[in-house]
Amino acid sequence: MQSMDINAFLASPEGKTLEFKRDLSSPEGLVRTVVAFANTAGGTIIVGVEDGTRRVRGLADPVLVAEQAANLISTLVAPLVVPEIEVCPWRKTHLVTVVVHPAWTGPHHFTRLGPKEGVFVRVGASNRIADDPLIAQIERLARNETFDEQPMPDCGADDIDLGAAAELFEPLRKLKRQDLFPLRMLIKHNGRTVPTIGGMLLFGKDRLHRFPDAYLKAGLFEGTDRHRILDSVDIKSLLPIAVDEALAFVRKQIRQELVIGKSGSARHTAKWSIPEAAVREAIVNAVVHADYAQRGGPIRIAVFADRIEIDSPGLLVPGLTIDDLWRGVSKLRNRVVGRIFHELEFMEEWGSGIRRMRTECEGAGLATPILEEIGTHFRVTLSSRPAAAPVLSELDSNIIRWLAKVGGASTGQVANQFGISVRSARLRLAALSARGAVAEIGSSATDPRRRYVAVDR
Repeated sequence: MQSMDINAFLASPEGKTLEFKRDLSSPEGLVRTVVAFANTAGGTIIVGVEDGTRRVRGLADPVLVAEQAANLISTLVAPLVVPEIEVCPWRKTHLVTVVVHPAWTGPHHFTRLGPKEGVFVRVGASNRIADDPLIAQIERLARNETFDEQPMPDCGADDIDLGAAAELFEPLRKLKRQDLFPLRMLIKHNGRTVPTIGGMLLFGKDRLHRFPDAYLKAGLFEGTDRHRILDSVDIKSLLPIAVDEALAFVRKQIRQELVIGKSGSARHTAKWSIPEAAVREAIVNAVVHADYAQRGGPIRIAVFADRIEIDSPGLLVPGLTIDDLWRGVSKLRNRVVGRIFHELEFMEEWGSGIRRMRTECEGAGLATPILEEIGTHFRVTLSSRPAAAPVLSELDSNIIRWLAKVGGASTGQVANQFGISVRSARLRLAALSARGAVAEIGSSATDPRRRYVAVDR
């Protein structure tokens, strides 16, 4: 690792994948962090730097420190974790870096505390003892299983409401009972046909009795804090239906402005203070990725004067970071729920939802959505506050200049010209259209000859 990399780390605060340590005078702290990194998303520990101030103290004998770190990790972490340990020069001193990769042989634990109390996960910049649901999740990940794929042996096939499922699928295809097997809502278990947890979560006849927190709670608050609630609703419909009902609640509560149609047109449309597509993506993501093994709280949607907060139970799936989400990396916590939402066309490409939220908000001139892990929940915050004047990326600027030069082009032609996917081109053009930098020319949104032209401003 070069000193330039060290400088990049020193410019960053401690977080989910980074920790500083002045020395190894408290060896247990190192072990806890290694365990937490291995169980979560990996990370880097830099020894010789004060946490908090990020002041570089350096190490008098970095080789000895590296050996101590290797011995501590090999003897006090189980199952075995093999980190990359390196002595790095920095100006006139040296530091030791310990790079831990996420390991799928866990859960890993601190041997002195045992496999129950010694399992740690990383939450923000701290190490937290994993509770039973988190330990079970790490165990499932090691087996390449998800919670909602597990069988419910005390239930039968008739516990799935086939009629309700078929009604939702009707616009797409006719759903028959045998179709529930490839969709993993029904499986064979010990010679019997039983529903999976995902099947029960989605279409179980008594799903709320078995999973009492599998619903959405929406509320409108006065002002910008939670001191006074003005309206609230518990949405306990089937999860796919609940998404639309939650969106309807938000639509009723948030500020909208009337957009007058073009000259000669009598059509007026309502424009949300936060793009409807961004709100929808956030709600769908919350439902699909919620940790339904947790008990004690539903998915929550809080509407404030200046923002919307969507909280779903569960931290990010081990191995994922918030930076990964922005890059479009996705790991399904619930494969059955995700598959059904994809089939019902609530979701497009895997991993596209977070980026679409960002595109929609920034395209409307709003602040970038905030993604956070808070306690045992994951929160998405969509702000209605305008961001600083949007700055076009180099690629967006090049697209506008090329459109002006050629007089307009289709989505596919833009994708070919700039070597990007059609999906990426579509998102960029939609964002540029929302900013007023390009205009769409076509008879409708589905017009195959629709073109985009640069707007002469």
